[in-house]
Amino acid sequence: MSIRSFRSVLSGRRVARAGVLVALGVASAAFMGTGTAAAAPVTCLSPPSANQILVSDAASCGATAAPGATARASAADSGTAVSVAERGGAAESHATGFGTALSGAADGGRSYAYALGGGLSHSWAEGPAMTVSVAGWGSGATADTTGVTCVGAQSFAVNTATGQWCAVGVGSTRR
Repeated sequence: MSIRSFRSVLSGRRVARAGVLVALGVASAAFMGTGTAAAAPVTCLSPPSANQILVSDAASCGATAAPGATARASAADSGTAVSVAERGGAAESHATGFGTALSGAADGGRSYAYALGGGLSHSWAEGPAMTVSVAGWGSGATADTTGVTCVGAQSFAVNTATGQWCAVGVGSTRR
């Protein structure tokens, strides 16, 4: 079955529902992992701070937002999460384990990046788009204006503006 035939069968709502289910599955698998890191969780918010950076043992986060935008980043264990928002955008990133989550948004876009248990996740949204990227241990996911990319068994990405999505290394992309 080709990707084109998938598009004719799957509506935007069905893709969104499938994406949520995949994201919950990846999150469940990551939380059941066997990690021994014990760094306290950190959460960075902007506003109220114009630029907030926090480090606790090995966990670190950073969030910066221009006026009218919001950024939130949280990390636990030895994760690193960074969020940047401009011109009315909303960016959110979460990282656990050895994960790195990077999220950015502008012009009213909403961006969510989740790196669970060691993945690398990158998400960028502009305009009315919402992007979501989720990556678990040993996987990577990217969702931005140029397309979506998934690498590894614990990966998922979606861009609502383009209707592109991918999971476990399979799906649509323009890259």
